[in-house]
Amino acid sequence: MLDNKNTKEYLNAFAKYVIQQSRSNLTKGGKNSTKDLYNSLDSQIEVGANSFRLAFLSEDYLKFVDKGVQGSNPSGIKNGVQKAPNSPYKFKSKMIPTKVLDKWVIKKGIAPRNKSGKFLSREGIKFALAKSIALQGIKPSLFFTKPFEKAFERLPDELVEAYGLDVEKFLEYTINKK
Repeated sequence: MLDNKNTKEYLNAFAKYVIQQSRSNLTKGGKNSTKDLYNSLDSQIEVGANSFRLAFLSEDYLKFVDKGVQGSNPSGIKNGVQKAPNSPYKFKSKMIPTKVLDKWVIKKGIAPRNKSGKFLSREGIKFALAKSIALQGIKPSLFFTKPFEKAFERLPDELVEAYGLDVEKFLEYTINKK
C-alpha cells in the first residue's frame, strides 16, 4: 500500500514531467511568442490520509491553445477551412480583441515598418489577423493533453487503483480549472 510520502513523490514527478513536456511542446510548436503561458505553468499538490489534490495552474487560455477554438463562420472562409471543428470551445463574438495581437505581431516580425525601421500603425494587420482567427478558429496543439496522458499511463497501477482515478474526468477538471 502507498503511503502519503510515496504518493506525493509520484505526483510531484508526474506534475514535473507534464509541465516540462508542455513547455517543450509550446516552444517546438511555435506557441511561445510572449512566454506568458510557458512561464505560468505550475502545479499544486495536497496529499491527505484518504485523498489527494493535484492542480495544474496556468493562464486561463491554456485550454484554448491546447484544445483549439472553433471558428465562427467557416462558410465565410475560402474553401471552408475550419482549424478546430471538434473543439469544445467557440468564439462568442465575431472577432477577438485586436489589442491581444499587438505584442504577438511585433514578436513574429510581421509588424509593418517604414524605411527607417520605425513601426507603422499595426491596426490593419491586427484587424486582418483577428478576423481570420475568428473565422477559421485556432488549431488544437494538445501541448498539455499529450504529456498529461503519457504521464498518466506511466503512473503505477497501485496509485491509480488506490485513488480510483478516471483520466477523462481528471484531465477535464484540470484543464477547466480556473
